[in-house]
Order: sequence, then C-alpha cells, then structure tokens
Amino acid sequence: MDEDLADRAKKEIDMMEKVFKLLTVKEKDSKLPLDFFDMASNYFRDSKFFFDKKDYLRSFEAVVISWSYIDAGIKADFFEVSDDLKKYFTS
Repeated sequence: MDEDLADRAKKEIDMMEKVFKLLTVKEKDSKLPLDFFDMASNYFRDSKFFFDKKDYLRSFEAVVISWSYIDAGIKADFFEVSDDLKKYFTS
C-alpha cells in the first residue's frame, strides 16, 4: 500500500511541478489571486516535505489541496495555464 501511495503522490507532485512552472497569475496587484497562489504554493511545499519524510498519505493530501486551489483559481479567472495543462483541471 505504501508503495502505491508513494507512486501516486510522486506522480501528482511531478504534475504540479509542471503546473507551477507554467502558471500565470493574472492579477498580481490584487490580494485574492495572490492569496490563492500562496495557499497553493504552501500546500505544494508541504507535499514535498511530507514526501521526503516518507509520509505519503499527507503528501498526497497536500498536493491534492494544492491542485484544488489552482483549479479554483483558474475557475475564478485568477490564473492561466497552458492549453496542454487545462485537461487536468475542471475549469
């Protein structure tokens, strides 16, 4: 089970690495988009921290929360991602 969870967490972390490299915050002078970005970034950092500690469940949970903030931010028109990444989000 731990190996499966570790593989899944790693896969999601790798995907989110790509997202953060290609993500654009549309309104950098507005507080709410930056708050969403900060929360997504913080949860992503937490995910990598937990992964390094071999706490794969918390790592997976944190990366999913990070993804959720990005997804909501795209839906709210705070963020923009490249077309090839849009398929990973609901918006």
